[in-house]
Amino acid sequence: PLLAACDTFRSGAVEQLNVHAKCLDVPLYHQGYAKDPSAVASTAIDHATKEGHDVVLVDTAGRMQNNIPLMKALSKLVVENNPDLVLFVCEALVGNDGMDQLLMFNKALQSGGHKRQIDGVLLTKFDTVSDKVGAALTMTHVTGAPIVFVGTG
Repeated sequence: PLLAACDTFRSGAVEQLNVHAKCLDVPLYHQGYAKDPSAVASTAIDHATKEGHDVVLVDTAGRMQNNIPLMKALSKLVVENNPDLVLFVCEALVGNDGMDQLLMFNKALQSGGHKRQIDGVLLTKFDTVSDKVGAALTMTHVTGAPIVFVGTG
């Protein structure tokens, strides 16, 4: 695999991903900050192909569902790079707000003039959830997308 640092928005995001890449002994592709995330993803995919990597994990900026520019950037990245898999990453402890985020995420994906939706949900901090665990079931029921990973600890 190759990690692609496409969070060109948040200060420290590239360095944080680099720490994870080193711990996992996985190469990291990045171009720094203030770049078009879609262009970085495209270049990373080209680089991976030339270097013989068969999987590219594209890390993008976290998105508040009401941040229109970041949501448009997400749609652009998906339209231009046509990924095999789009995962929605959500903190399990947000409860029903996660459902609102997911619906806006799907809406943003479709704003690019295509019918693409998320392929799965990745939940973090699942061990901190008490009565909010039902939101995870609602996400899968409403979208039809499976929970592909549950993170704890």
